[in-house]
Amino acid sequence: MKKPLALVVDDEPDLCELLAMTLNRMQIDTDTCGDLACARERLSARDYQLCLTDMRLPDGDGLELVAWIQEQNLPTPVAVITAHGNVETAVRALKLGAFDFVSKPVDLQSLRKLVATALKLPGADAGNQEASLLLGDSTPMQELRRMIEKVARSQAPVHIAGESGTGKELVARLIHTQGARADAPFVPVNCGAIPAELMESEFFGHRKGAFTGAVADKEGLAQTAEGGTLFLDEIADLPLAMQVKLLRVIQEKTVRPVGATSEVPVDIRILSATHKDLRALVAAGQFREDLYYRINVIELRVPPLRERGGDVLLLAEHILERLARSQGQPAPELTDAARARLAGYPFPGNVRELENILERGLALAAGDRIEADDIQLQELAATDDTVEAEVLGKRLESVERETIQKALEAHRFNKTRTAASLGLTLRALRYRMQKLGMD
Repeated sequence: MKKPLALVVDDEPDLCELLAMTLNRMQIDTDTCGDLACARERLSARDYQLCLTDMRLPDGDGLELVAWIQEQNLPTPVAVITAHGNVETAVRALKLGAFDFVSKPVDLQSLRKLVATALKLPGADAGNQEASLLLGDSTPMQELRRMIEKVARSQAPVHIAGESGTGKELVARLIHTQGARADAPFVPVNCGAIPAELMESEFFGHRKGAFTGAVADKEGLAQTAEGGTLFLDEIADLPLAMQVKLLRVIQEKTVRPVGATSEVPVDIRILSATHKDLRALVAAGQFREDLYYRINVIELRVPPLRERGGDVLLLAEHILERLARSQGQPAPELTDAARARLAGYPFPGNVRELENILERGLALAAGDRIEADDIQLQELAATDDTVEAEVLGKRLESVERETIQKALEAHRFNKTRTAASLGLTLRALRYRMQKLGMD
């Protein structure tokens, strides 16, 4: 069997030798380079299953190599070696498309785990079967599937934003099954469903005798996901005290069970989701800003059903077939009037609401056809007050955008001075600019 091939890019001969020896012991052949020019030449000439690059190189930095690999559409996963504690650089590398990062001084055990995970990445077409579960031919859904395929090849934390009922957990599962951790557990957690007093024990486990009722050692959800993915659904519902502990898990890759005297290393990928606006919660002081930037390295937005055009009818037929199959009967046909009724409805509850509507329609249908009268929709007629409020809101946004723009120009786009002139904090100004699409 042909050995995997790795490329190590570093201008320190001692580190190159150490990394090459470590990889060779893992039965991985290794090439080494001392600068960006050599790395680009080698990557263009040979197929590598992994690339390790230092940040500081004689003719540039590792981030340039990460960006170049993405521009060339090379399948080689690249990990960046960063200075110890340089979180900002690590996050930038992940945003650019790096598979993962490792800090100096290089911990060989962590490096071996990283390499083993990278070599498990499936081929480019391996995720097609799973991706087909995310139905829809609309442009937003095609873009979403493309982004899922891209982020699945990284170890970066991903935050999945979207309204209730859009299928955020399905997106998380697809990221997991198309990635290098597909053979390991996928552990979904509803953060809003765990009582606050039990949350630390549920997440991190506990030791026997840690509290009344702790009759034996128990693993937490983080340890249960070892080697795989921990999906934190409705992460906005986490209390601030738990947000601090979660931040430490992400930064240190360790957990401390309740009642334990030492921390336990964990190897997990964090995915999160919520239907709430995390930026607004950060601005309001209800969600930690440092945690927000750590979980939101990459953000995926799942489009609501009303933005997906003809996907509604495609989904309706698929759901009807599944519902009918579960009842041991052929799928009924939607009449033209029923299809028109579905196509004209905005679905505030998204795919989940569509499924409930069709389940009722299937029960009400007299024969093998679902008529328009069998499609019972919620009345959502907008009142004059609602329309007026929407118009007023748009006008206020326009005035606010113009005011901020003029202030920025007056202060030569210095945000600190601009914020002070408007009576805002710098954070509040940044939040307003993001919300108004000015960044």
